[in-house]
Amino acid sequence: MKRIWEFFLTLLLLVCLYIVFFAEGYVIIKTVFGLLYIAVILYTIYSLMLENRTAQHTLLWIYVLILFPFIGYMFYLYSGQLYLKGHLFKSKRKKDRDEWIRVSKQEEKPDFSDLKRHQQCFATHAHHITLTRLNRKTSSKILKNGKETFPEIFARLEEAKEYIHIQYYIFRSDRLGKDIIDLLIRKANEGVKVRFLYDGIGSLSLQQYDIDRMKKAGILVEAFLPVRYGFFNQKLNFRNHRKIIIIDGKVGFVGGLNVGVEYLGEDPEIGFWRDTHMVMEGEGVQVLHAIFLMDWEYVCGEDLLEDNHLTTSYPAEGDGTVHVVASGPDTQLGIMSDLFYSLISCAEKSIWIATPYFVPNEAIRTALRVAAKKGVQVRLLVPEINDGFLTQYATRSYFPELLRSGIEIYSYKKGFLHQKVIIIDGDTASIGTANMDMRSFHLNFEVNVFLLNTGSVRDLVEQYEEDMVESVRVKPVEFYKRGLWERTKESFARLFSGVL
Repeated sequence: MKRIWEFFLTLLLLVCLYIVFFAEGYVIIKTVFGLLYIAVILYTIYSLMLENRTAQHTLLWIYVLILFPFIGYMFYLYSGQLYLKGHLFKSKRKKDRDEWIRVSKQEEKPDFSDLKRHQQCFATHAHHITLTRLNRKTSSKILKNGKETFPEIFARLEEAKEYIHIQYYIFRSDRLGKDIIDLLIRKANEGVKVRFLYDGIGSLSLQQYDIDRMKKAGILVEAFLPVRYGFFNQKLNFRNHRKIIIIDGKVGFVGGLNVGVEYLGEDPEIGFWRDTHMVMEGEGVQVLHAIFLMDWEYVCGEDLLEDNHLTTSYPAEGDGTVHVVASGPDTQLGIMSDLFYSLISCAEKSIWIATPYFVPNEAIRTALRVAAKKGVQVRLLVPEINDGFLTQYATRSYFPELLRSGIEIYSYKKGFLHQKVIIIDGDTASIGTANMDMRSFHLNFEVNVFLLNTGSVRDLVEQYEEDMVESVRVKPVEFYKRGLWERTKESFARLFSGVL
């Protein structure tokens, strides 16, 4: 009913604009339809006010609705109101919560005595706001760039004996994608059960021919919220940004790399692609697997969490603590933002961040500024050239306040930096699919892994230092001298920060 009402109002606004500006007729008729248009906008503004957002967000959307006829209303309808109230994924969120409570078996009072003070600070908070437990019997290995990641993926897929569960935001039908599909088909012919989940928007370039090939081989293929559900379905803007591979419940992959030749650095328009992925073994794999299984059930109704064979945990020799956390519209609102905030606020010595898109909320910005003022070294590493106009200039719009607080900002110049990494005090880190932006905090389905005292954290530190060699520090004096046109582009892009 709500969608029908929104469709009716959209059509009514379009008719009003046409009659007022383009149709021939009496002035009184044009006036009536003009007043009708105003009434719809006022009704929308009133509904917006009842949502009790922050004053600045409310005023921003009021300006958009008034200053951009019809287009402003459409933009508000399909982006401005999306992440509020949480009604769109209410059933999935409730079911997933019940499943997490059942399968996670969290300790009531976990022992954090072996952790350092800043780690205890974060781990205690993470334990209270997440439904997944911190795992100590998990091994992790960092994979730098596509040149390390995809050979490892191919090798592990070859070893599959029982099942392969694979999920990607972007999966292309290019050379790399077809090679993986060929391998999956061959494993399916050997008797391995393969389930393949792809995002309906991110993987638009996945050809129907390849989908049919997989289905013919017995692979179960499903799309997450495909386009066929229609433009007027608000869920269109919610995307599954997760990248997960589970092999026999024993091996799990997660990180920033999708499937496409650009992630190997073979796209001449993009050039070198800097990214970070991770492979895990042990208890943490089962948490990652549960995230896949819940998404799988949502799209096709097949409940596999009741299958003890698929939910069996295989402990591994671990050298630290691993915590796998899912976030998105199907979890507690803003949980990834809260965890990032906790990481930052618990830091005592250093905060190193690498992200392709830096569009943080006010809480994250405040935490970074306060940390820098306390003497904590805060470094932000972003790409010199981004893959989108809005994301590039919205990111730069936050530079002035960060620079004034003494935060070090570096531009990565070797190519496009796509990794999503936070390193705290050199011994605690986050790696996964979530960017430090509003879309990852509120709209996308994401998954991150938090690492404490693992050897993989040391690898992340070493790789971050290597990336610094390929980067140039943004100098405050030079940045403040940028021209009016640059500042205008930054301010314009920042208007869209809520959906970037």
